[in-house]
Amino acid sequence: MNQNGQASPLPSGDYGWAEEISLDLDMVSATCPDCHILLVEANSANTPDLMTAEDTAATTSGVVSISNSWGGSEDNTITSADSHFNHSGVAITASSGDSGYGVSWPASSPYITAVGGTSLSKASNSRGGTETAWSCPGYSAYEAKPPWQHDSGCAKRTVADVSAVADPNTGVAVYDTYNNCGGGSLCDTELRLGLAQGTDGWVQVGGTSASSPIIASVYALAGNTSQVVDGSYPYSHTSALNDVTSGSNGFCGGSYLCTAGPGYDRPTGLGTPNGTGAF
Repeated sequence: MNQNGQASPLPSGDYGWAEEISLDLDMVSATCPDCHILLVEANSANTPDLMTAEDTAATTSGVVSISNSWGGSEDNTITSADSHFNHSGVAITASSGDSGYGVSWPASSPYITAVGGTSLSKASNSRGGTETAWSCPGYSAYEAKPPWQHDSGCAKRTVADVSAVADPNTGVAVYDTYNNCGGGSLCDTELRLGLAQGTDGWVQVGGTSASSPIIASVYALAGNTSQVVDGSYPYSHTSALNDVTSGSNGFCGGSYLCTAGPGYDRPTGLGTPNGTGAF
């Protein structure tokens, strides 16, 4: 539906956002195959339109969680828009960003579960895989530290809260055929050479745009969002998370601010889902 909750008119197509949409929908479908999926398309990537779309999604009957795979730099206007993420009973997640040190909004909003990223590789252990930190969110310059966040190295809101796989090198398979060359082998060649736009079939992608819809889907699977009012719930249910304890992005003398370690750390937050108990 469009940002006003109607089936038409929908925004015009965009090759970049089409791949983003395919990523989001495929991750929800893969994580929660029985979930009903609603795609709300804003008229533009400008904040007023995105906030209208957010409110439409949150107030649509049956919606229990929302994923936001977009973000931008903070400025002094963000706190005035935070109310659009304050919807009791609806868990809202947001990508923490893919650019290393630094924080993006709305991930820094206190009403959001900020989702970081990991590198996830197959391994012959009891879990079947290993995870290390990937990317490295930061801490807000404007958002106050929520009362449920107790890390001592940041006076304001720290990002991220939890994580899921995001490294493009250990990425996920996404299917998207929106392009301007029509498909087929010639189209594939044009896309590889940069002579056409879009994608044509399966691609391996990553980024916290993958991890955000994964976590939103785990919230839906848990069936517990009536108790969710902000990003605090995982902080009191850490036993149901895989603690990511290795990997870093940056040089900070081993500090939790850019290096994964036991317990909370900024790159991966509290860890990754081990079932649905933390959500």
